Amino acid sequence: MNNLKKLPLRIGVGAIVLNAKNKVFVGKRIDNPIDKWQMPQGGVNDGEQLIDAMKRELEEETGIKNIKIIREIKGWSEYELPRHLLGKIWKGKYRGQKQKWFIVRFLGNDNEVNLNKNKPEFIEWKWLDIEKLTNVIVDFKKKVYENLLPEIKETIN
Repeated sequence: MNNLKKLPLRIGVGAIVLNAKNKVFVGKRIDNPIDKWQMPQGGVNDGEQLIDAMKRELEEETGIKNIKIIREIKGWSEYELPRHLLGKIWKGKYRGQKQKWFIVRFLGNDNEVNLNKNKPEFIEWKWLDIEKLTNVIVDFKKKVYENLLPEIKETIN
């Protein structure tokens, strides 16, 4: 277990996708189909710019391309995997993630959303009231979402 705690954090990005009613896009993960939801997020490829990684991950996971970038959230968010997932997720290479988050406005129609991708990550999606965001995420990512909440609220007010 001590060796697992020495694993690095994976560099990742996240997209806070807001619709015209300022509701946020969340998906239910295919590998965790209990009633837990998350915003689109994923890893950064070697040499890839963070903003490009966010656009790529968003399109890969949701089919969404029609966006306007509102802003990049200052600083980084980090989370550690729970003990039972250490060594299992990401082929055992990482102990958690260090993420750069972006707030984007969805400019398309809901029919643009397509979860049936090459390697689908979500089995279901919905627009969620921002206030409910921290109630639907898995526990080990909750602090990240709690820290993002004021940033989202500041952006839409």
